[in-house]
Amino acid sequence: MSNQMSFTWQKLGRIIAPTPTIPWMSHFTGPSHALQVGNSALFDIYITGRNARNQSKIGKIRININEPQKILDISQQPVFDLGELGTFDENGVSYPYLVKHLQQIYLYYIGWMPTVLTPFNLQMGLSIQQNDGTFKRYSKAPIMPRSDADYLSLGSCCVLKDGSEWKMWYTSFLKWGKTPQDHKHDYVIKYATSADGINWKRSQHICINIENASEYAICKPSVWKTAHNSYHMWYTYRGEQYRLGYAYSTDGINWQRNDAIAGISPSNDNSWDGKAICYCQTFTYQNKLYMIYNGNEYGKTGLGLAILL
Repeated sequence: MSNQMSFTWQKLGRIIAPTPTIPWMSHFTGPSHALQVGNSALFDIYITGRNARNQSKIGKIRININEPQKILDISQQPVFDLGELGTFDENGVSYPYLVKHLQQIYLYYIGWMPTVLTPFNLQMGLSIQQNDGTFKRYSKAPIMPRSDADYLSLGSCCVLKDGSEWKMWYTSFLKWGKTPQDHKHDYVIKYATSADGINWKRSQHICINIENASEYAICKPSVWKTAHNSYHMWYTYRGEQYRLGYAYSTDGINWQRNDAIAGISPSNDNSWDGKAICYCQTFTYQNKLYMIYNGNEYGKTGLGLAILL
């Protein structure tokens, strides 16, 4: 597979929308992660919901990938809740990315804390599933603390175990706008590695950068490594509205961006994904590539599924 090919995604419809009777997802069903249950057709989808106070919490639904609109189970309570008062995740947990490691599941997530002069501060946390199925924070502090290069916020990530090395692509904020004419913020996708999935070495290499004056948000990477050792990334970028972009790499570090061949865009109507499309995650089942993604307004209108043709 080369970077010259194009992709075509077939949309399979919306899986779920915000549900007023379930508090953790009463207003949004946002950035999510699908995790296969054993070797079955069942998938647990960990969803960033938002409650009536606009706080993000992570809950879970279960679907059969062959009948995705038929929800088999839904957690009435979040499976991962707010952190302690005063911690980096006191006001929200979101953007789940899960990795199976030995007999455990690592849940990488973003914690929200309100600030005074800027709207919020985001930092990355790690929680590990226990024997009883609950998630326990590895640390009450972020696993990737602020550095001179990453001194603002860290956002959504994608983590792959690649042989003996763990690889992470993550969102790094570059600046906040200072005047009403400025973009609210600028952020890009950077790269880090680890030997254990816990202690990370950041390269400060920018994998996907802002390309023009209208862009200001590059985030939510999802990387698929093929059997031919090529890397394919779908990610979210924003100008006027959110869109999904695409990039190709032979080493996972240096990427060739080509959004024109991403293969998926908003629907040409007034539907739930007719204005915007964002926050995807790709995953495989029976040698086919699937994608979950959000539509308009960051997940306010729901979560959908697509398959690569």
